[in-house]
Amino acid sequence: MSLSSPDSTPWRRRIPQPQDSFGDRVRALRRRWRLMLRLSVASAAAYGIATYALDHQQAFFAPVAAVITIIAGAGQRGRTLFELVLGVAVGVLVGELLIMTIGRGAWQIALVVSLTVAVGTLVGIKGLALTQAANSAVLLVAVLPPPGASDPAVTRFLDAMVGGVCGLAMVLLLPRNPVRDIDVQVQKLLGRLAEVLGRVAQALRTGDAALADVALGEARTSQGLIDTVSSTARNVEEIARMSPVRWRQRAELQRYVGSVVDLDNALRDTRVLARRVAAMLRHHEEPPPDMHRAIDLLSRAVRIYADDLSEHDTFNEARAELVEAARIAVTSLQDQVTINGAAIAAQVRSLAADLLYASGVSREELDELLDFG
Repeated sequence: MSLSSPDSTPWRRRIPQPQDSFGDRVRALRRRWRLMLRLSVASAAAYGIATYALDHQQAFFAPVAAVITIIAGAGQRGRTLFELVLGVAVGVLVGELLIMTIGRGAWQIALVVSLTVAVGTLVGIKGLALTQAANSAVLLVAVLPPPGASDPAVTRFLDAMVGGVCGLAMVLLLPRNPVRDIDVQVQKLLGRLAEVLGRVAQALRTGDAALADVALGEARTSQGLIDTVSSTARNVEEIARMSPVRWRQRAELQRYVGSVVDLDNALRDTRVLARRVAAMLRHHEEPPPDMHRAIDLLSRAVRIYADDLSEHDTFNEARAELVEAARIAVTSLQDQVTINGAAIAAQVRSLAADLLYASGVSREELDELLDFG
């Protein structure tokens, strides 16, 4: 990706573009081959083990449990398996006790579901476990076991175990590439951050308060990207910890995961920066000299990081840009500085510090780099 100067590209109001085209769906489908393979193998294995090895005549819950463990357990699959089994245990216990007393039927299902949720809440289960408790109770009441079948409460519990273990096994044996997953998400975040900073710099350069407001709106809507990065970080940490196939990537992943908090702080600083620039321009205050250039340097450094996160040689170039941005911001303050001007300079320095932290700079190194006294 080539870097272009903000001066050479006219900034335009963003026009909504159609999202999720058919081509996007085809590309998404191609990326999901691993997920489809895991689901198919895990569900088939779970059904086969429950049906042929354990001789369960209605082993539908085993493949269902496998699918739930793979899809619903991102970032917490070990806990998901425990919750799945716990929920099933509560559901089959309540359902079986009631069936023995009141039989099967429509009103019995209503009563069983209500009591299962009540019991589950009282024993402290929630979320996925509570859902599975209700599902297990419904299935136990609604699906009649064939003549001569073993106790449905026991078989349902064992099926949950089999399905959960099969799903977990496929996640560990055929894991996604955790470095690629988090790299993609971090690049999206950095790309958006660079765009917002570029807009703020252009707004400051041209005196366009409306453009600063646009940048502020984009910074606010970018919080969803941070949430996605944080969720992905939890997921890839789990994969690298549990899957032997990915153990060798743990050190590289730690660099990404360790930067999430700093990137979150950088995004928050960017929102404050955009808000202060908008306020300054609305009040027709004179911005500190070269402040727009400092923000341009921040944007350029972020783009350098986004272009090639795996290339450590680019870090030196980006770090030099960040240090220069902080130097310009700090030294540009005049004697008659306004509150907004001082706040903008402080945010530029804070942004530079957060991004330097995210790139692996230690606190001692940071103090030395940003000491302009």
